[in-house]
Amino acid sequence: MLHIYCGDGKGKTTAALGLAVRAAGAGMRVHIVQLLKGSDTAELHALSYIPGITVTRLDRDYGFTFRMDAQTRQTVTELHNALLYEAYTRVKAGETDMLVLDEFCAAYEAGMVDPEFADLLVKNCTAELVLTGRRPAPQFVNAADYVSDIRAVKHPYDRGIAARKGIEF
Repeated sequence: MLHIYCGDGKGKTTAALGLAVRAAGAGMRVHIVQLLKGSDTAELHALSYIPGITVTRLDRDYGFTFRMDAQTRQTVTELHNALLYEAYTRVKAGETDMLVLDEFCAAYEAGMVDPEFADLLVKNCTAELVLTGRRPAPQFVNAADYVSDIRAVKHPYDRGIAARKGIEF
């Protein structure tokens, strides 16, 4: 089935990773692909201790999409496509029971994945598939079995409080 965690609120990745931990606890093989992310985040340390979970992501932090120059956007797009192709290959080989594509919706909306391949991956994925990101494309929402729209009501950032390790990263 297809799950989507979207919206402008905090907790999309957290929800997806919670589902991944639950799946691994049930013996499922989980592969997590983090798009648009390359900096060290606390969840990577915890996930590395859980049997059955693998994580792939960018090789480094390339910054926010709106600050990237054309060459950096092209580089990141190529890296994203390679990560998605590897994930799809794992699923097709029967090596993955759950595939989590973190920030997939944001990368798709920003034009930083091959849209034809991304559409094919979502349409033909035989694993439990989890997508996160603020604004999923309509075709993904229409195809989804679960859609959780996480809405921001209040956030410390609005008061000038920066992201905190272990909470936001």
